Amino acid sequence: MNEDARKIRLIMELRRIGVLDTDVLSAMERIPRERFVPDLFKGQAYENTALPIAHGQTISQPSVVGYMTQQLEIGKRMKVLEIGTGSGYQAAVLSRLCRRVYTIERNRDLLSHAVKLFQELRLNNITTLCADGSGGWPEQAPFERILVTAAALDVPPALLEQLAPDGIMILPVGDTPDNQQLLKCRRTAEGIDYETLWPVRFVPLLGGIENGVENGR
Repeated sequence: MNEDARKIRLIMELRRIGVLDTDVLSAMERIPRERFVPDLFKGQAYENTALPIAHGQTISQPSVVGYMTQQLEIGKRMKVLEIGTGSGYQAAVLSRLCRRVYTIERNRDLLSHAVKLFQELRLNNITTLCADGSGGWPEQAPFERILVTAAALDVPPALLEQLAPDGIMILPVGDTPDNQQLLKCRRTAEGIDYETLWPVRFVPLLGGIENGVENGR
């Protein structure tokens, strides 16, 4: 099966599990996932599975990327904040759906690699920052949408503060990989509404900045 056929099969699978937003599916079809995975796993790029990347991190399975993106309800004029750039794949998908993506990664090596891919793919509406993502990006706030791609013990207060009126934040919450739930937070005139979505498995949301050196990890 060639790459185009594998991509079509994946899109059909995403539809079957409930990712029905045509804009989201189109964005995922246009972004070459194989560019964001290590050479060893390029043959699995269009399988619905998470894959390892550098520094003990993963690129999320396409069904999770599609579902989380769909739940954001993104509009084309919105500013979106992503916490946890990782491979850069999720930010690339978001970039096809909104005005600008601001993405934060604590590991310098991962961020450097993602930035190179953004440049090669001419994704010019992505702005990056190496920082502790739990603090958000106050200088660029507020954001209409926030997506967190690592599991927090609880909803980070700083991120809620940076959520615009009528804004939506999607994030995994839980103290262990077996006890994580995807949470949808919506800012209303009365406060924050919370909705529990899928059970998920994400790496933990960590503080501080990491220089990317493997030793001592």
